[in-house]
Amino acid sequence: MARAFIIVIDSMGCGGAPDAALHGDEGADTIGHVAAACAAGQANSRGRTGALYAPCLDSLGLGIAAQTSTGAPLAGFNNVMRAGASAGCAAEVSSGKDTPSGHWEMAGAPLQGTFGSFPHRIPAFEPAFIDAVAREAGIPGVIGQRHSAGVAIIEELGAEHLASRKPIFYTSVDSVIQIAAHEEIFSLERLYALCEITRRHADALNIGRVIARPFVGSVEEGFKRTPHRKDFAIPAPHGNILDRANEAGRSVISIGKVGDIFGHRNTGQEIKGQDDIDLFDKLLDATPTLPDGSLLFANFVDLDTDYGHLRNVAGYAAGIERLDPLINQLLQLLTVGDLCIITADHGNDPTWRGADHTRENAPILAYEPGGPLRAIGKRDTFADIGASVARHLGLARPFSGTAWN
Repeated sequence: MARAFIIVIDSMGCGGAPDAALHGDEGADTIGHVAAACAAGQANSRGRTGALYAPCLDSLGLGIAAQTSTGAPLAGFNNVMRAGASAGCAAEVSSGKDTPSGHWEMAGAPLQGTFGSFPHRIPAFEPAFIDAVAREAGIPGVIGQRHSAGVAIIEELGAEHLASRKPIFYTSVDSVIQIAAHEEIFSLERLYALCEITRRHADALNIGRVIARPFVGSVEEGFKRTPHRKDFAIPAPHGNILDRANEAGRSVISIGKVGDIFGHRNTGQEIKGQDDIDLFDKLLDATPTLPDGSLLFANFVDLDTDYGHLRNVAGYAAGIERLDPLINQLLQLLTVGDLCIITADHGNDPTWRGADHTRENAPILAYEPGGPLRAIGKRDTFADIGASVARHLGLARPFSGTAWN
């Protein structure tokens, strides 16, 4: 049986990006700093204490991937890999440190050129742009209009949003427009329609994503984001591994926000969930019936959104520890001929300044039951992941990348 799984633990970078200084991120190291904080007793919280405990990721070579990237050992990891495991890391050649460019590149078709972005000022968006969107959408205007973490701006402006019925527009250093609105008062349908309008106007600015960020709650009880997020992305470059699988008539399952990231082009059966745990349960349910030659591509975003952007080290560590046994369950369902690659799309160091993603290498943890034990080394591009998956599945080579297998 020859199946392939690409599992993206969103934001779990392993430091050492060659061009990190150009992004203001020299020294950032998501997994390294989280592990160090745990070992020093600085990431304790209710339910977790001590060293980072991720025995499955350890056995797949996460410590080796991190040391390959930075030259420094990963605190608390013993670096004894299980049979069939291969480990290394990869740098990103695309210019961004965002979700779309990371995923597109690992799928074998890197972003060509650069995305547009918005200046770190208030307002971040040009008045003519906002006026055009508001006029077409029939809304009285918008609030926010600045760089911010999502949870923070919803807490700050949620009451004003309810009083004015104006949606909250915000951005970050990434190429993104995020639009938050109360899904019961403003309505999900209206929010999605507003995002579609904004997406059309953002095309001229080459903005990578417009993201619907619905929330619920009240002034008295506080506000909370819901799982009904929806991404409206610029079309992915052609020639990626999803395109190649479709050309060959293979089955594809996309889990989490993968369908949104690739604009629902050749993304097959799309599975959504309430959170990472729910999504992983659905992945485990789907795996036994996944046919020969198929591709499963999954993104697990909670570490990024719930802990990385909020600079919550203890939460990030606990999130890794929740995913680790689920990854082990997945490995138990694999059979000889399968390939499972666990990686990341960028960093989001919770010990770092600010609230934005960090420019980091991505770990590559590849597992093949009955396969060789090997070092993948430092790869020059995330695209080597897509190239390796294509070779494993017997597909045409994607646009870019060199297979290690």
